[in-house]
Amino acid sequence: MKFFIDTANLDQIKQAHDLGVLDGVTTNPSLMAKEGIKGPKAITAHYKAICDVVDGDVSAEVISTDYEGIIREAEELIKIDPKIVVKVPMIYDGVKAIKYLSSKGIKTNCTLVFSAGQALLAAKAGATYVSPFLGRLDDISTEGINLIAEIRQIYDNYGITTQILAASIRNAMHIVNCAKLGADVVTSPLDSILSLLKHPLTDSGLAKFLEDAKKFV
Repeated sequence: MKFFIDTANLDQIKQAHDLGVLDGVTTNPSLMAKEGIKGPKAITAHYKAICDVVDGDVSAEVISTDYEGIIREAEELIKIDPKIVVKVPMIYDGVKAIKYLSSKGIKTNCTLVFSAGQALLAAKAGATYVSPFLGRLDDISTEGINLIAEIRQIYDNYGITTQILAASIRNAMHIVNCAKLGADVVTSPLDSILSLLKHPLTDSGLAKFLEDAKKFV
């Protein structure tokens, strides 16, 4: 399973890269705004800076909701770097645009997916990735992880190659459960990735080893 980091913060991206587990990055307008990145030139420069750090795909989201606007933005985004994947919302014109972009060999990530039916449509249109949002489903008292299982079953039934990119990850167990169910990718905040490192028995075991090692100095 590939690990993407869901942020526009360059320091966090570099930290995940230095850990040696980073396969890619996902962003969205909210994450860019959080970093104070405003204006087309600044946004383009920031995407390029991200691409210079990572070796894998970098999802850059369009803000248009009409077919022509999505295509226009996509054609500008892919000029930034070959690693750019165009992130398109799960709406009528979005699916239509994914079909066009995929026919041109342009990678896409269909975002804001909350049902297996939406994931099936995105795959039929040729999406490279589909992004089901686990945490937001959990927020409305629905088991978000079940959606990963449903999509995995459908894709496996028909040999669909669209990659399941589990998004809206809130904790380490989300990541582990996605791995169990066969998600191709998880994208999460840095904290959730780093929390996989932690276990109290690791801490106590290391403390004991270090304590015993002092006896031989």
